[in-house]
Amino acid sequence: MDARRTVRAAVRVGTALASAAVLVATGFVWSLHQRVDTGAVSSAAAIPTPRPTPAGEAFTALLVGLDARTDAQGEPLPPAMLDALHAGPDEGQLHTDTIILVHVPAKQGEPAAAISIPRDSFVPIAGGRGTHKINSAYRRGMQGAEESLSAQGIEGAELDRRAREAGRRTLVATVEQLTGARIDHFAEIGMAGFVELTEALGGVPVCLKAPVRDSYSGVDLPAGQHLVSGAGALAFVRQRHGLEDGDLDRIARQQAFAAGLAQRVLDPSTITDPARLERLVDITTRYVVLDSGWDLEQAVSQLRQVSASALTFHTIPTGRPDLHTPADGIAVEIDRDAVRSFVGSLLDPGTTPPATTPARPEAPTTARPAADDDPLTVQPADEPAGTGSPTPPSSSRPVITAEGVPCVD
Repeated sequence: MDARRTVRAAVRVGTALASAAVLVATGFVWSLHQRVDTGAVSSAAAIPTPRPTPAGEAFTALLVGLDARTDAQGEPLPPAMLDALHAGPDEGQLHTDTIILVHVPAKQGEPAAAISIPRDSFVPIAGGRGTHKINSAYRRGMQGAEESLSAQGIEGAELDRRAREAGRRTLVATVEQLTGARIDHFAEIGMAGFVELTEALGGVPVCLKAPVRDSYSGVDLPAGQHLVSGAGALAFVRQRHGLEDGDLDRIARQQAFAAGLAQRVLDPSTITDPARLERLVDITTRYVVLDSGWDLEQAVSQLRQVSASALTFHTIPTGRPDLHTPADGIAVEIDRDAVRSFVGSLLDPGTTPPATTPARPEAPTTARPAADDDPLTVQPADEPAGTGSPTPPSSSRPVITAEGVPCVD
């Protein structure tokens, strides 16, 4: 194997851990390139035009946590594992419960940002698929492709593979339209991979302001600091029932968890334990999907220069958290202009977002499926029309950094 192939394979292992904390932990990634060769699943459609990131050039990655009952190859998870995860009934929806943009700067010492997008954000879905919760973009892209591909006689594993590719591309395009950011890279991990990752790291430190117990997610913890792993870690980041701000409080949980995860990955014991390294490689191979253009041989030197203290976690501005929608139930109100201004200020620190901008509910648009001869086509979404009473967007939630373990609700 040549050195270039070795570096590429090893970097894919580390990056696929699907959290901003893991992207920062590139000392660990760098150490792997001399030890492992993996068969991680890659996506040619998530980023159709590969965008190499040479040294000295910033880039933005989309990290996705998928509510999937399969591994990266599409093989079903064992029933016992699903029960342990409190996964609930399989409705075949493939929702993306975690959506995070991570911006890695070009120069050492510059701030890196992880930007969370609430799963219930009510936004236009790329490809003219109407205005819906953003966590359904992946599934809606899949469904449109399945109809077209099935009509061509494609079935079985190939149908599933190509439909998922369409789902990834639809999600990427939807996030790009919402934020105005150009996404250079993509990483996806399922529930089982997340669980095994936390176990391989020996748990992740978290802190709760008050005791929590939720039968839906399975979380049951007293107040204070804890080391969570496996199904317990998944329950911690998935809970939204019983939280005052629902999905927005869950995002704070996810960000605090990512801060703790950074500490575990950066711990010297992680990169000096061969057995732990091998297990991390195995998890990545089974549960991770990366875009085929992720050439981190060129970008790894940038990643190594980002310290935990330089990485901050943010959430896009949101309006009403109880927006009534025609067909999607209660959603989170979003003003695309406010979101673009906010994201732009983080990707380009020289700009400053407005303090407040009236948020307006986005009216549903008429679904327009992708072209039948190209299931991966993503057409521009219809422009939303403003209706209802304006609600000022909020982006004033405390900023979490990857330095320390913050206590959350």
